[in-house]
Order: sequence, then C-alpha cells, then structure tokens
Amino acid sequence: MGEQIPLVDYLVLDDGNPHLRAQECVNCGARFFDRRNACASCFASEFTTVSIPTEGTVRAFTIVTFAAPGIPTPFVASVVDCDGTQVRANLVNVEPDPEHVHDGMKVRLATFPIGADSAGTEAIGFGFEPAI
Repeated sequence: MGEQIPLVDYLVLDDGNPHLRAQECVNCGARFFDRRNACASCFASEFTTVSIPTEGTVRAFTIVTFAAPGIPTPFVASVVDCDGTQVRANLVNVEPDPEHVHDGMKVRLATFPIGADSAGTEAIGFGFEPAI
C-alpha cells in the first residue's frame, strides 16, 4: 500500500491517532477549520492551532435522500459538538433512519479511504460513528 493523505487539510493522520485541528482566534477563542486572515467573530488576525476532541454529541442532523448523480443516498449529514467546537460531517457506520440516529447521540471520529491514485496514494476522509 502507498502513502495515505487526508482529504482535507484539517484532518491529521501522521501521528497514528487521527484527529481534527482548527484555527483558534487568540482574541475571542472562535474556531475555524479553513484558513483565515481575520476572525469572522471579532476581526482579530492572530490564530493558534488546536486539536479538536475526537468524541462529541450530535446537535443536528438530516437524512439526505436526494443528491447529485453518483452520490449514494440515503446518508446522514450532521453537526457534531466536540466539546464546544461545531463540526459538520456525515455520520457513518449507522443506518440512515430516525430509529438509529437522534439528537444527543454520542459519536466518535472515524476515518476511511475515499480512493487511490495510480501510484497507490490513498485519500482518507472522515465522519463520525456511534460511540458504543
């Protein structure tokens, strides 16, 4: 098998303990997963990198039944609260129906291969799965 690379910059794989990292505003503590020149909350421009907890609680979700061609449905899109940081991600390894998914559900970060290129480099994505 070849190298593994994260699908998004804020997914960290290289330490054997996959987790997410965010940019935290030094002034107000707001957290962002994308690159920022200024804080959207207070307009400060200094950030520090922080690791996000790998476990959280589902705060909102929707079961998606229609999507662009080639996207398998149904799937569960969610907002997970990881100790105060809101993470938007799909729920994986769970039946996409209201009998198996609910607000307040405890979940943990899960990684999985998305695909590989001709050199064997594998892209790794993430979602959240039930924390049993």
